[in-house]
Amino acid sequence: MAESPRLSIVVPCLDEAPCVEAFVRAVEETGVRGVEFVFVDDGSTDGTLALLRHLAETREDVRYVSFSRNFGKEAALLAGLRKATGRHVVTMDADLQDPPALLPEMLRAIEEEGYDCVATRRSSREGEPPMRAWFARRFYWLMRHISEVALVDGARDYRMMTRQVVEAILSMPEVNRFTKGIYQWVGFRTKWIAFPNVARTAGTTKWSFRTLFLYSIEGMTAFSTAPLQIASWLGVGCCGFAFLALLFIVTRALLFGDPVSGWPSLVCIVIFFGGLQLFVVGILGAYLAKTYLETKRRPPYLVKEER
Repeated sequence: MAESPRLSIVVPCLDEAPCVEAFVRAVEETGVRGVEFVFVDDGSTDGTLALLRHLAETREDVRYVSFSRNFGKEAALLAGLRKATGRHVVTMDADLQDPPALLPEMLRAIEEEGYDCVATRRSSREGEPPMRAWFARRFYWLMRHISEVALVDGARDYRMMTRQVVEAILSMPEVNRFTKGIYQWVGFRTKWIAFPNVARTAGTTKWSFRTLFLYSIEGMTAFSTAPLQIASWLGVGCCGFAFLALLFIVTRALLFGDPVSGWPSLVCIVIFFGGLQLFVVGILGAYLAKTYLETKRRPPYLVKEER
């Protein structure tokens, strides 16, 4: 039986053809030996899949999984972890925003210092649009205050894990996955390494403000019930406000009669409470939708081909 590789490198790819070969060269330049590359083609529309086929045919250390369509990065990470056979596994982006030069230090932390996991975080957000960076910092702040898991500000998916940690992550059966939260939930002894923001080596980012916003909502509903509690307290507060308003209206009618004036404020109050009710129903709907998707038990991805 062949010996397991020392390190499996899981790389989700979505239209990353300009980056793949540069990524492989950058990893080789680190001098790390016993490496297995596991690329996951997440429904690319450029030449990514053809390039991965060529690499797998010409190199014994390259394997790949190709989806039938785009299923998202969370599904790609899951498929890569399932495919990886190494004693240690690291997840990285192909665009070299996750510096391969850190790999030797990460391996030392696991093999010599006894850590179960080595995680990375960005020490700065230079080069990002200011509005996007501001919302990102607010998201991490909010998650630290409402979630059962404390997300580290600037945390990346660039993370090296022992086989034990990988198996713990794979044991979690949910379909709607928020990997950053899962990393924190499983625990284990983790070392953090900070590095400044690095520009992409080629191509363009696939994360728009809209997709990042939806991803943040996914994270909040996956690892916190605080929105449901907030909705409950809003309901209690609104009932109390309505009771006080009713007392005021009855008292005014008894003392001063019932004037017709005041309908604009009444309309505003009705619209306000109507909007508040829709907001609360929306929160409930978000959790109900996740429950609905989980109960359908659809697979998180479909594989078209692999090697």
